[in-house]
Amino acid sequence: MPNERKKFDRKARMALNLHRRYVKLQAKLHELNYFFWECTSRCNLACLHCGSDCQIIEDAPDMPAEDFLKVARQVAEEYDPKKVMIVVTGGEPMIRKDLEEVGAELKKIGFPWGMVSNGWALTEERFRSLREAGLRSVTISLDGLKENHDWLRGREGSFERAVDAVKVLAAEEGMTYDVVTCVNQRNIGELNEVKKLLVDIGVKRWRLFSIDPIGRAATNEELLLTSAQFKYMMDFIVQNRAEGIIKAAFGCDGLLGFYEGLVREGLFFCRAGVHVGSVLANGDIGACPNINRGYVQGNIYKDDFLDVWHNKFKEYRDRKPFKTGICKDCDLWKWCRSEGMHLHEPGNPDPLLCNYRKLHPDHGLK
Repeated sequence: MPNERKKFDRKARMALNLHRRYVKLQAKLHELNYFFWECTSRCNLACLHCGSDCQIIEDAPDMPAEDFLKVARQVAEEYDPKKVMIVVTGGEPMIRKDLEEVGAELKKIGFPWGMVSNGWALTEERFRSLREAGLRSVTISLDGLKENHDWLRGREGSFERAVDAVKVLAAEEGMTYDVVTCVNQRNIGELNEVKKLLVDIGVKRWRLFSIDPIGRAATNEELLLTSAQFKYMMDFIVQNRAEGIIKAAFGCDGLLGFYEGLVREGLFFCRAGVHVGSVLANGDIGACPNINRGYVQGNIYKDDFLDVWHNKFKEYRDRKPFKTGICKDCDLWKWCRSEGMHLHEPGNPDPLLCNYRKLHPDHGLK
């Protein structure tokens, strides 16, 4: 496990400083390579931690497919579509009956595309239909064993549906997929059992997330890990990466202090608005769909998407305005840049969470 030192050593500081230059260059170039389409705000589950519960009208009508495809064709005129991954999300994307038609058109344009799903409706038959339409990647959530998964997802039977969906994906040769587990106070004690289940199915890639205080999770403390639990999860990931039985990794959240470089590929970099863009269910132009709607940059029904992409997103690419509150005098700001964008809300001087402080509460920061 990482040595609990008061300061980063010379090698770590050199790596972080080089990475800082890389981040600055990428923000300047802002090449779009990961593009979310929030195709619906409808869902067949009622997840306690839903991060999309941010000023979305839940019964809003789905965006007409052609409205998004028009934007996708525009993107393909400027960027090589083969280098831009389109990820369909929601809500639950598989609620849409026209997903195959959209996927086939994206494939025709040249985009690789995938989706994030809760797995409820991913039967073998529907998977085959989507695969023929060009489906390249899928992320499925499995949030503990049966009792805890169903509790978090708000629907009895969701565990079995998710496991069946994972089995369908694992059996498909050449399929890119991973399983995500949202770790909380209820399921943290069964991570080894979840790991065994995934290994037995044949899963090779497993991402573990902590739940942040956004959306519905903002008012449910049972979903949020304590500092000791958060550290336990980090140590669990380090151990499993060393074993190599399953490729465990932490999600994209924040600067992790002495765990940087040990629990995921690369160093912390919030790519929202730098490499990642999105079209939300109501046409809003944003980055990751779970970022506060106060940071929406435009709307496809009144703005040109590429014009917005190139000329807005200033808060995402120059984070200096966030150097305030607890971040104002922090000596790690140059590497952290005030956490991920999803942990900010307009008018609040502080990020909703500081991952470094949570992991290293005794180290102190200026």
